[in-house]
Amino acid sequence: MNQSKIWRYKKTISFLSKHCQPSEQILDLGTHNELSQYIQQQGFNVKNTSGENLDTSFDSVLIPGIDVVTAFEIFEHMLAPFNILNNIKAPKLIASVPLKLWFSDAYWNDDDDWDKHYHEFETKQFDFLLNKSGWKIIDSEKWIPKLEFKIGFRPLLRMFTPRYYIVYCERINS
Repeated sequence: MNQSKIWRYKKTISFLSKHCQPSEQILDLGTHNELSQYIQQQGFNVKNTSGENLDTSFDSVLIPGIDVVTAFEIFEHMLAPFNILNNIKAPKLIASVPLKLWFSDAYWNDDDDWDKHYHEFETKQFDFLLNKSGWKIIDSEKWIPKLEFKIGFRPLLRMFTPRYYIVYCERINS
């Protein structure tokens, strides 16, 4: 695992630890991955979704007994993240998204239907989406990625521009 990814995972665990107890039942949106494995290694009780299309299938977030839903950099890959956000029954949500960078186009892999960013959010857009889908933001952070030094205008801007936005929310309505 590269140093940038390890740094981001540690930032995620630090934020998660502020708002979630290891004993709480966590449902992480998305299939099992390096980050969910890292969170489990830190003592948290994490279960992942099974790879279903979360734009149209909400069964996984309707299961009783889930205390926290986490969504780490998944909403940008969804066509309509409002739908899953609106259907989550857990009382807590911790989610991160990549922020839109004015100096760089949204990520788009032409060779893979899933590996695209349909959305790269501005902070106010993501906040609005959360509010309209029934969530109140309690805490948030923005992160500037820890990157290897590269020469160029964009790499220089990336050293000073927040790229990640993470939020802790509580359900407003049931």
